[in-house]
Amino acid sequence: MQNELNIEAAQQRRGRMIFLMMAVFFIVPIVVVVTMIKMDWRPGGQSLGELVQPPRLLQADAHLLDVKGTALPKFWGDKWNMVYVANACEQSCLNKLHDMRQIHVSTYKDIIRVQRVLITHQADVNAMQTMYPDMLILNQSVESIDALAKQFNIQAEDALVGNRIYFVDPLGHLMMSYPQTTPAANIRKDLVRLLKFSWAG
Repeated sequence: MQNELNIEAAQQRRGRMIFLMMAVFFIVPIVVVVTMIKMDWRPGGQSLGELVQPPRLLQADAHLLDVKGTALPKFWGDKWNMVYVANACEQSCLNKLHDMRQIHVSTYKDIIRVQRVLITHQADVNAMQTMYPDMLILNQSVESIDALAKQFNIQAEDALVGNRIYFVDPLGHLMMSYPQTTPAANIRKDLVRLLKFSWAG
């Protein structure tokens, strides 16, 4: 009986230790990154984008659907996200999607930690799906896209026409944005830095 109690106590201690290790591995890096942003601490140089202060937790929407009709209320999916928002994807949008793909590919071994996301009202996205089959496209419902797009507004700028690229962290915080004139190389530098200082995602 005593041996059984000792074994059970040892198993409980081991279970608690595993839980703590998992918490340290998954939660602490994200907390560190969010704290760095809130305190405006930028190791290894200045961020090249515009910080969203404080980071803005995006609100999940059960009616948000991708092009296949799959519900994705928390589209960020525990990854680092490069997001582009557009009412309709015209040439300026296509240029940004190309930049995002080039940035994504250039992350090499970290490519699986990042996803590209297009949020748009455009119904016919077949051409974009063909060009970028690994990009997540959210375009349903109209109300859900409107509500989500508004969360990306920077000051008085409407995200649907702002032509910006945004970063969303693995917990769903909008944390950085890049105006239309930001070179893709600068966006890549910030993304690489984020991936280096956080093993989350």
